[in-house]
Amino acid sequence: MDSAVLLDLLGNENRRRILRLLARRPCYVTEISEYLGVSPKAVIDHLRKLDDAGLVESRVDDQRRKYFSIARNLRLEVNVSPYEFGTKSAYPASRSLDMNRCRYLSLHVEPDGSDEADGSAGDGGDATETDGETKQRHGPRAEVNPDRSSEPDDSLAALTAELERLETLENELSMAQRWVQGRLTDVMDSLSGAFPDGDGRLYAELLAAVANGARTTTAVARRVDASPAVTADALARLEREGLLEQTGEEWRLTASE
Repeated sequence: MDSAVLLDLLGNENRRRILRLLARRPCYVTEISEYLGVSPKAVIDHLRKLDDAGLVESRVDDQRRKYFSIARNLRLEVNVSPYEFGTKSAYPASRSLDMNRCRYLSLHVEPDGSDEADGSAGDGGDATETDGETKQRHGPRAEVNPDRSSEPDDSLAALTAELERLETLENELSMAQRWVQGRLTDVMDSLSGAFPDGDGRLYAELLAAVANGARTTTAVARRVDASPAVTADALARLEREGLLEQTGEEWRLTASE
């Protein structure tokens, strides 16, 4: 998708709020209208533009209500610096990116035989196989040239080499973010499906909120946009499942890395 088109769409606050709402759950027009505090006609116009861009899709339930949901998993990057202003294309998030091609970035990648190479970034770094796990040769480098002396080398040749390495690392980081976003979506889908009582999405979002630093029941409720009472009951269930533990007023994941 063209990044300029996406930026124009997201320039409207109400369209951003619609996407934020739909990221939580599918909704029909009246729900969105009440959430935004604008007329249904205005909501329909926003939804039409989002639908034309392929960002939302709809389905009709048994009561003939049309529900809207987010249709794509995209990542848009905007760069503003003294030397550049620009956007990278709205790349689709994907866990099938070939992270073995990264030269300067190390990720723990579990090979499952289903991933296909993607030539979006990187240029063929070496990889090693260790105990069935694929690991890149180098982690993110604190020093650009580990072999140089302790004195900084500001020669044109050294600066040019550093520029090349940093540009490559920037591309690899962009690629890694797309991979992580795709993998996160897969994990959230799996967590949601593990709770068959219809509240799977809420439980997945609660776990994600705690993993992302929300510690108290109030903070978690605010993060997932649920009432404190509903949040407390759901957190208590996750504690009974052995996924969370509470110390004082703070919640933490019990799963170890």
